[in-house]
Amino acid sequence: MPKSTTGTLKVPGATLHYETRGSGPVLLLIPGGAADAGLYAGIAADLAAHYTVVSYDPRGLSRSTLDGPLTDQRVDVWSDDAHRLLELLSPHESAYVLGSSSGAIVALDLLARHPGRLRRVVAHEPPLLEVLADPAPHRRLFAEVRETFRRDGAGPAMARFSEGLGGERQAERATELPPEIQEMAPRMHANLPVFLEHMLCPFSSTVPDVAALRRAGDRLVLAAGRDSREQEPLYGPARRLAELLGGEVVEFPGGHVGVTQHPKEFAEQLLELFLDPVEE
Repeated sequence: MPKSTTGTLKVPGATLHYETRGSGPVLLLIPGGAADAGLYAGIAADLAAHYTVVSYDPRGLSRSTLDGPLTDQRVDVWSDDAHRLLELLSPHESAYVLGSSSGAIVALDLLARHPGRLRRVVAHEPPLLEVLADPAPHRRLFAEVRETFRRDGAGPAMARFSEGLGGERQAERATELPPEIQEMAPRMHANLPVFLEHMLCPFSSTVPDVAALRRAGDRLVLAAGRDSREQEPLYGPARRLAELLGGEVVEFPGGHVGVTQHPKEFAEQLLELFLDPVEE
């Protein structure tokens, strides 16, 4: 893997930890859930052959510390953080972005608010419940997961979440994951309270700016995992947004965490999407 360099960026209310590797146009990788920059360790080397790959820990997670007390997190604030990273690392050139899960929600907000800064955005399974035809049962599930966390802790909450979603159909054993992702596991575990209490419900209840996304639709790829087709709160929002924007969902290998399940295949498909010319 190309050698990575690390840095920090002071933003309002937090200090972000970020990592860069490779050269060329900037490709910003926004992790989701309780994950951090390590989520993309399995694809970083392949991407760094073409791009300056930037991955980071979102505020309040892992090595990105908050200045004050932890409160419910806001998509627009996280989007501002991503924009500031781009201003630092790609000040004169438009960038590429991949966002996964809640990171995809951030990527969509970034595109809606700063389309001129972005060349192409791939949003993989943004769990935007409010775009679904019937969001109520999924809202109830997510709220129940949060209540389970408050009552019983992270383990039972994640078990309820997995049960409610139907379970990961092709989850990999930890021993099969790249070493860098295994190294992230303790940090993810420590991040679970942040995700379950302060991200899950606020992020999933966000209403995207469909009109702004439609104007930037030529730069957007809505993506989902093949194994997520029956998981409506994960696959459904991408499918519904594609309908609203007059496009189609691009399917990637694996499920919600296909980037860790099938990193080589995931990276190959991502490169095809990014290297395909964008109509100006």
